[in-house]
Formats: sequence, C-alpha cells, structure tokens
Amino acid sequence: MNSKVIVALDYETEREALNFVDQVDPSLCRLKVGKEMFTSLGINFVKQLQNRKFDVFLDLKYHDIPNTVARAVRSAADLGVWMVDLHASGGLAMMEQARKILEPYGKDAPLLIAVTVLTSMEDLDLLQIGINASPMEQVIRLAHLAQRAGCDGVVCSPKEVEVLRTHCGKDFKLVTPGIRPAGSDFGDQRRVMTPRLAIETGSDYLVIGRPITQAEDPLAALKAINASIEA
Repeated sequence: MNSKVIVALDYETEREALNFVDQVDPSLCRLKVGKEMFTSLGINFVKQLQNRKFDVFLDLKYHDIPNTVARAVRSAADLGVWMVDLHASGGLAMMEQARKILEPYGKDAPLLIAVTVLTSMEDLDLLQIGINASPMEQVIRLAHLAQRAGCDGVVCSPKEVEVLRTHCGKDFKLVTPGIRPAGSDFGDQRRVMTPRLAIETGSDYLVIGRPITQAEDPLAALKAINASIEA
C-alpha cells in the first residue's frame, strides 16, 4: 500500500459507500471513516472495509479528558485501524496519555495524528473562540505540542505544510484535507491546494472526499488524481 490518497467516504448510506469501495482496489487509496458514517454504521462498517483489505483512517477527532481519549484510542487500536486522530487543542497531557496507551501494540499501533486548525477556519473564526493568532501561528504551536507528546503527525492545511516541514522535520507525518483538483468547487474548505502541488510541497497523505465521491465517475476521478500525483 503506497497510495497517498485517503478517500473520505462522504456517503449517506452503507450501500452507496460500499458501491464505491467495490469499484476500487486497496492499492489505489486508503479510506477515511468520519463521524457521520461511524455514528450511523459503527464498527461493523469499518470491519467490512478492512475485510476488503483497505487501510482505514478512523477520523473521530477525539477531544475529552485524557483518560477518556486514551481509552477511545485503545479501542481504535483494538479495531485494527491504520490511523486515528485527536484534537491537539485537547492539550499535552491528553495526547501523551493517548500515545502511552498505544505502546503495547508496537508496530501494530495505528498512526496517532493530531488535528491542528480545521481547514474551514480563518482568522476571524479563531478570534471568535478567544484565539488571537492567525491559523498559521496556531497550527505551528499545536504541531510542536503534538510532536512533543509523541504523536506521529498532524492534520493541517496544505498551505501550512512547507512551514511545518521546517519546524517538525521530514519524519513527522502531514495529513492534508483541503485538497481540490483544478476546477473543483471549494465547498466549505478555505485553505486549499491541488493534489500535485500538495505532494510537491511535502504532504504525506491527501484527504479527498467530494471531488471523488461526488464525481460522475468516482473511479475515474480517483485514477486521475493518482496520475496527477505520480506524473
């Protein structure tokens, strides 16, 4: 599995999601299961994806007291997911406890990724919740905190990748939503970039949903994105 593309399964029903999944091969992408699909379909849906040999990114963005988050992360590890995330804004202790609880899993532990600033947020959004900093400043601050806690990487906008590479080094994983092929609708994303430019800038993994899942031909859209990255 070498694909850098993580397809966000933005479908309303299991039937629609599996119809897409059954068109593609695990060598073409990994799959992200977020709050909507996990809440409605649960663990069994994740297992169906795993039975089809897909790596699963369980995108539930845990943010709670340290003990609660650590136990949730352990449950994700028991499920065998490839990647799991939590909010860096939950603090150092929360992230450290989540990291520690994964130690017994060794090489089978999921990648632990911290969410920095949501790609829908701009300066005003941060100010409204009491953060007097630009998205870039806040992302750098939270990325340093996540790295200190032992996280494997962060979720960030592709616009922040180049700066984070300088601050956090080449081995820190950078997972980037806000990826839109040329000509796509930005939707509710604000800090966006094309797939090829994101990879050239230093992204490790690209989270792409609607440009693939809502395309007239989702498989063709996925193949075109992979081709643009590999060209």
